[in-house]
Amino acid sequence: MLTVDYARLDVRRGMRVLDLGAGFGRHAFATAGLGAHVVAADLALDEMIATKDTFAAMYLAHELPAGASTTCVQANGLQLPFADASFDRIIASEVLEHVPNDLGVMAELFRVLAPGGRLAATVPAAVPEQICWWLSDEYHAPKSVGGHVRIYGRPELRTKLASVGFVPAETHRAHALHSPYWWLKCAVGVDNEDNPAVRAYLRLLTWDIVKAPKLTRRADRLLNPVLGKSLVIYADRPRILARVSAGSENAA
Repeated sequence: MLTVDYARLDVRRGMRVLDLGAGFGRHAFATAGLGAHVVAADLALDEMIATKDTFAAMYLAHELPAGASTTCVQANGLQLPFADASFDRIIASEVLEHVPNDLGVMAELFRVLAPGGRLAATVPAAVPEQICWWLSDEYHAPKSVGGHVRIYGRPELRTKLASVGFVPAETHRAHALHSPYWWLKCAVGVDNEDNPAVRAYLRLLTWDIVKAPKLTRRADRLLNPVLGKSLVIYADRPRILARVSAGSENAA
């Protein structure tokens, strides 16, 4: 289940791509499948080990195109172990809402993105997320350790990205069919996996992800602007950070 629109991110063969907060690798796998050089990074070591093992299996099964390369790194988003301008594209999917110092992470992402590069950042959309917070304190921090610490509105996310140097571009919403699932979980207990309604909805979502039937795909697209669980924003690092004014040039 991918949240990022790869056509808008414009990942091409041979590009260097960082997937920060890669988790178990859903975007990292898709990116490598395009022939990119992918670095999957996450603070959770067990998830990076699992992602590395999956990449190894993909290599053995010849599921990755020639020229693609993959690396898995345990890393803190506030202190990324990469040189300046190391990547052509960056994905940060469902990461920023977990981090108290989100501006610090954004600044690090700007630092390691090459001039002319593009970031795709995804966060829970404001209204579906607010409903989850209203329904259950167990869904978010502080009761949920490592859980969501804030709710982003679209203007706030754009403003914060711009404050560290990014130029925010287009946005869209994704995963409308997932919003009711999370509302249901919050209503009956976030950890209550045995609830019959939760189990039935999960089977529906699993079927939808695996089979991708036209009916549910169309419903998802139509409902995304209103119910989409994730907000996706694309932002660019300018090739030239600032232009010197004519007056300054003459003075120099």
